[in-house]
Amino acid sequence: MKQLHIKVLVGLFLAAGVLAWAGARMWDSLGTLPSVPLAAPVVLALIAAVLAATALSLRARLNAQRERRAGAKGVDPLVAARAVVFGQASALVASLVSGLYGGVGVFLLTAGLDVDPRRDQAIYAGFSVLAGAAVVVAAIFLERVCKLPEDDEAGASPA
Repeated sequence: MKQLHIKVLVGLFLAAGVLAWAGARMWDSLGTLPSVPLAAPVVLALIAAVLAATALSLRARLNAQRERRAGAKGVDPLVAARAVVFGQASALVASLVSGLYGGVGVFLLTAGLDVDPRRDQAIYAGFSVLAGAAVVVAAIFLERVCKLPEDDEAGASPA
C-alpha cells in the first residue's frame, strides 16, 4: 500500500480551488451563487474525529501488543489495512472538497462581504477548509500509526 503524499493533496486542493473560484465567478455573473451548506464543516469535523479516534485506539492496541501486556487485544492486519484505506480516501476527498469550498470562499472575499448572506457563506467556507485540513492531518496520523516498523536488522535471519 502506498503512502499519501502531501504534494498530491496540496495539488488536488489547489486545482479544485482554482476551478471552484472560476466556476463561482461564472455562476455569479448569471445572477446567483450556490450556497455553502452549514453542514459541510460539521460533517468534515466528524470525519476528522472518527479518524483521530480510530488512530488513537489502534495506537494504544498496537503499543500494548508490542509490549506484550497481559490481556492485550491484538490488531487484525485486515482491520488496520481497512482503516488506512479509509483514511487515505477521506484525505483525498477532503482535499478536493476543501479546495472547492476554499475557491468559493476566495471568490466571496474578493467580491465583497457587504451582504450578510455572503459573509455567512464565507465563514462556512473557511470553517470547511479548516475541517478538511483536520481530516487530512488525522488521516496522515492514522497512516503513520498503522505503518509497520522498519527492519533494523536487514541481514539477520528470522527468529
